[in-house]
Amino acid sequence: MNYEELVLKKFGERVRKLRQMLNISQEELAFRCSLHPNYISDIERGRRNLSLISIAKLASGLDVGIDALFIE
Repeated sequence: MNYEELVLKKFGERVRKLRQMLNISQEELAFRCSLHPNYISDIERGRRNLSLISIAKLASGLDVGIDALFIE
């Protein structure tokens, strides 16, 4: 696994952990973020390289600051 893949995987794991802490589904998070559920799934599996706007939407949907997405 190269560095970029590792970064995306770790980010996705963090998103999944925060979502599970809220006890919400990927569909609910997608609704809160105005993103497609498949996009959320791809993020959590480390298959998406997100834009800053999508990162901000995720943070808002998870009710955390952007920095919380990068802190383990």
